[in-house]
Amino acid sequence: MRLKSWLTILFLAIPVMAGAERIKDLAAIAGVRDNQLIGYGLVVGLNGTGDKTKFTGQTLRNMLARLGITLPPGVNPKSKNVAAVSVHAVLPPFAKPGQTIDVTVSSIGDAKSLRGGSLLMTPLKGIDGQVYAIAQGNLIVGGLTAEGRDGSRITVNIPSVGRIPNGATVERAVPSPFSHAKYLTLNLHRPDFTTAQRIAAAINRVLGPDTARPLDSASVRVGAPVDPAQKVAFVSMIENMEVEPGEAPAKVIVNSRTGTVVISRHVRVRPAAVSHGNLVVTIRENPEVSQPPPLSGGSTAVVPRSDVNVEEEGKHMFVFDPGVSLDDLVRAVNQVGAAPSDLVAILEALKNAGALEAELIVI
Repeated sequence: MRLKSWLTILFLAIPVMAGAERIKDLAAIAGVRDNQLIGYGLVVGLNGTGDKTKFTGQTLRNMLARLGITLPPGVNPKSKNVAAVSVHAVLPPFAKPGQTIDVTVSSIGDAKSLRGGSLLMTPLKGIDGQVYAIAQGNLIVGGLTAEGRDGSRITVNIPSVGRIPNGATVERAVPSPFSHAKYLTLNLHRPDFTTAQRIAAAINRVLGPDTARPLDSASVRVGAPVDPAQKVAFVSMIENMEVEPGEAPAKVIVNSRTGTVVISRHVRVRPAAVSHGNLVVTIRENPEVSQPPPLSGGSTAVVPRSDVNVEEEGKHMFVFDPGVSLDDLVRAVNQVGAAPSDLVAILEALKNAGALEAELIVI
């Protein structure tokens, strides 16, 4: 009851700022993370859409041998109803034995479709080689394929990949330093010195001085209770504190493949004059027929004739005054009718001239 009353007072003391974000949206606790699992197995029960590869038959032979069935030497079990697959899943933090997780099953060989198949018992291993989950169950495949006798074929979505909701049972828990650590480290999703300092200040303002200390632009260390129950309540309180994050630096991001340009709000332009125009070259072929005079003994011939016309699009020059903002920059470029590709060229020229006060990033 004393701990409950203490937490209630602290929750009421947390200030709420306009435009602020919760700490849980700005940072994650070090050590509280997902873990990737992977396995290799067989999908059976397919309607003739399985593999034709040798390693699928070898895997089927090994599985039958473990079940006490021995095939004659040199016999390759070629079953069109079986497919070799890779199985991968994400093990969430604090997952306990007996809980279930979703798995994704993907064909490895030349199976045409996994629709209607069932995954046999497949161990899922972590990066350390230990088995952390066992997967098995019926697949849900969103795609389908159909093929006619004349070779025509139609495919909808991807029929060689399927999912099994709650298809794996956790068998081993991943050790976590959360329960016995004296300190908690908050790792920012977007490193920023201002945000790290404001997070530490917000925690110290509620929990007392020197409770939190920023380590760098990406980490904040917080002293935590030793008792695990109190630590859970402690983290819950910190996650719901609201902090106004620091504003990102001025950047202009250009996608060279799609022509997309994103300009942050702090981009400024120094005084500069810009003129951007294009040359339009038009070539038209107008072949003419050359007819010889009567009784001259000549022959009729087609003479090529090309008309070349060069035009320059009329573009106005615009001038940027000192401290031009994002709105003024976009408005000036739109007035001259610049396309996205033209805008990229203008921004690159401004950056080379030293007039663009922002980081230009081309992806």
